[in-house]
Amino acid sequence: MKSKKHLKNKEVRELIDKIRINFQVEDIVNKKDTVELADEKIILVNKEPMFFYIDSLLIPTLKAIVKNNFLKKITVDMGAVKFVVKGADIMRPGVVDVDEGIEINDIVSIVDINNKKPLAVGKALLSGEDILALEKGIVVKNLHQVGDAIWNFF
Repeated sequence: MKSKKHLKNKEVRELIDKIRINFQVEDIVNKKDTVELADEKIILVNKEPMFFYIDSLLIPTLKAIVKNNFLKKITVDMGAVKFVVKGADIMRPGVVDVDEGIEINDIVSIVDINNKKPLAVGKALLSGEDILALEKGIVVKNLHQVGDAIWNFF
């Protein structure tokens, strides 16, 4: 880890607002939490990586999703799991179900059909309807998965 910066109260309030606006969720971060920015991209809440930035896009970590379960889901078959956890983008043939209301560029959780546990966080490249209508191609850009550097941050 290169650097860690404690966020000021104003920065924490701005983060809370951004989470509320982007993900329609409350109580993931509150004013009493210790909130730090590590390596200029990972937001630690009480020493746990809960969000990170890619460019200026705020993305929840899998640990945040496991604790709070607030993202819409795309379910993949078991054959896709080994590729997803190695960082592969999500391909249409592996998708078995899509939550209603997914829009293009939404941040989504990728879960497997058997365990329904989050494997990855991605950015939808198409709407949910378009994903289901497609037969092949990349449908979700994989941004963070089990076992990557953010998962293993501590």
